[in-house]
Amino acid sequence: MKISTKGRYALRLMLDLALNNTGEPVRIKDIASRQEISDKYLEQIISVLNKAGYVRSLRGPQGGYKLARDPKEYTVGMILRLTEGSLAPVACLEDEENLCARQDECATLILWEKLYDAIKEVVDGYTLADLVDWQMEKVDHYII
Repeated sequence: MKISTKGRYALRLMLDLALNNTGEPVRIKDIASRQEISDKYLEQIISVLNKAGYVRSLRGPQGGYKLARDPKEYTVGMILRLTEGSLAPVACLEDEENLCARQDECATLILWEKLYDAIKEVVDGYTLADLVDWQMEKVDHYII
């Protein structure tokens, strides 16, 4: 499994909004500059996040974007599933019910289920607030 640039950039965008959560909206242009990502690409990603209700847009000269909720209310998995779709390592695990005709005799299915469980445990076990904490630790580490 490989996370696309869209998924990675969505996490970075959400993290940037969380780190710059001063109560004022944050402009895409500023996020693009800090994250060294094309503002056009970020506009496409923010549109998906906005439609899902993850961010709020504020129009006007002082407009921009803000998180719709507290950072601890967003799991990494929520953001990745929104931008990536299924995180299942194989197609037979993508739907609620595995309809594969070979599932009863497929020994590799056990491995794929274990891998998928591990993926879900990680991405659903960490929040945007955790990423903020990790980023702050990195910043503090470099200041010393």
